[in-house]
Amino acid sequence: MSETHDDTDRRSTTHPSRKTIYAALIGNLLIAILKFVAAAYTNSSAMASEGVHSLIDTSNEILLLHGLNRSSKPPDENHPLGHGRELYFWSFVVALLVFALGAGVSLYEGVIHILSPATIENVGANFIVLALSAVFESYSWQIAFKHFRSSKGKSGYLQAIRRSKDPTIFTVLLEDSAALIGIGIAFVSIALAQHFNMPTLDGIGSICIGILLALTAAFLAQECKGLLIGERAAPAVEAAILKMASEDPAIQKVNGVITVHLAPDQIVAALSAQFHDEANADDIEECVERLETRLAAERQEVTTLFVKPQTSRRWSGNSRSAPPAE
Repeated sequence: MSETHDDTDRRSTTHPSRKTIYAALIGNLLIAILKFVAAAYTNSSAMASEGVHSLIDTSNEILLLHGLNRSSKPPDENHPLGHGRELYFWSFVVALLVFALGAGVSLYEGVIHILSPATIENVGANFIVLALSAVFESYSWQIAFKHFRSSKGKSGYLQAIRRSKDPTIFTVLLEDSAALIGIGIAFVSIALAQHFNMPTLDGIGSICIGILLALTAAFLAQECKGLLIGERAAPAVEAAILKMASEDPAIQKVNGVITVHLAPDQIVAALSAQFHDEANADDIEECVERLETRLAAERQEVTTLFVKPQTSRRWSGNSRSAPPAE
């Protein structure tokens, strides 16, 4: 027996990550324009790579916003549980774009300028643009970091990224962090190329930026892949579901619960419970309704609940079952 809890009316129409994404979008677009103008004016490979980097980041923010909009669509006939995983899909596409375009173009630019070195002209313009880019990126990074820090709780930063179910938070933060490091690499490579009169150092800087983007993309892809496949909810959420069920008078014993995230604020839960022997179909239905009501009030992120009456022996014998949350 199963019951589905459709909670679409209660879902927020706005997402807390949107402010972070919009800030990054505007900043990266302005920075990309500045960098491309400077690259054309000064003939710098590292600056051109940084321009591509910022342009890719701008496209990524657009894709993340598209994913947020798509994931908030209500369930339909072909998608009875909603479109929540659209956000995870587009976040994975973002990671692929960073790798395929950002890293690929930067590596290509670096190799070309090493094989055919070109002297950097008007180097002062590069430094001015890099300084302005650092200011814009720092502002965007500050917003992303503040949002991330408020959501990570007591976990460490790396642990919080791995546990996060909202890829928009850590994607923008990692993009901005890579952008700031990339600006530093471009500044150093251009300065060294100018100081030692070795244009190849500019190309080496571009290759370093490409490697940085490749590492960032690989990490993002790994995290987004886990979300796209389906990750369980936090132990606290599972423990809350088990506690609600164990307190219901119709349930004799709670066997366990299996959860999976469809989106950061959309969780599907499958509860296994052993009901009292005297409980009939009406009693079980009323129990499910009580659980749905409590979840709607206390755990809005659990948007779908399935309840399966079964003995603890049947639950333990199911090899696909996840252990109860502690």
